[in-house]
Amino acid sequence: MNPRTTRTALAAVLLTAALAGCSSSGDEAHDSKSGGGEPGSAQAALAELPVKKAASTSGYDREAKFGPAWSDRTSAPGAGNSCDTRNDILARDLTDKKFKDGSKCVIDAGTLADPYTGGKIRFERGRKTSSAVQIDHIVALSNAWRTGAQKLPQAKREALANDPLNLVSADGPANMGKGDKDAAAWLPANKKFQCAYVARQVAVKKAYGLWVTSEEGDAMRKVLSGCPGEALPGEGAKGVALR
Repeated sequence: MNPRTTRTALAAVLLTAALAGCSSSGDEAHDSKSGGGEPGSAQAALAELPVKKAASTSGYDREAKFGPAWSDRTSAPGAGNSCDTRNDILARDLTDKKFKDGSKCVIDAGTLADPYTGGKIRFERGRKTSSAVQIDHIVALSNAWRTGAQKLPQAKREALANDPLNLVSADGPANMGKGDKDAAAWLPANKKFQCAYVARQVAVKKAYGLWVTSEEGDAMRKVLSGCPGEALPGEGAKGVALR
């Protein structure tokens, strides 16, 4: 083989290797972007959520933009049953519950296995006792506003505020500590609930067309990497569906 032929063959080999390297790199980039996760998993759904910067809180008003608290007059699942949303969620989440005399809605007492702290709380309705158990928006309404809800129709925002998928009974102080923080700034102290908590956040954001910030998405991926089989919950899922 003469020198010119040798150089040509060598160039062909190098070009083939370079193209193979580019193809491999492209596949890795695609896999990284997809985030992995089996179909139907919270991981897979998270990989499909848009990633954007948080919008301004300008214009946010809880009642004006998301409707009166615990309204039964929305398109949310379970609405229209003549019970306010707070009592619907208490009835779903409490055990040993007792209804107020003559009422099929108002919860007077019960026991909560608190998902945020892992402890048990005895709930008793009253001016000084009701706040021990609060109803938390898993995706805080302020966070929802900053990640796409301000573009939703009013009726859709009111459904979001009363959707059982986005609501959980929780320890009052823990809920107050969370405030409007996202997953990058706050997770339940009860680590056994963190996967389910993040999966619920992903499900809500997917259902209502919301996005995640880069930091929020990273925090969610970190949690879900420890439970890749965590299913994306739907309205009929255990712990979501009303009684």
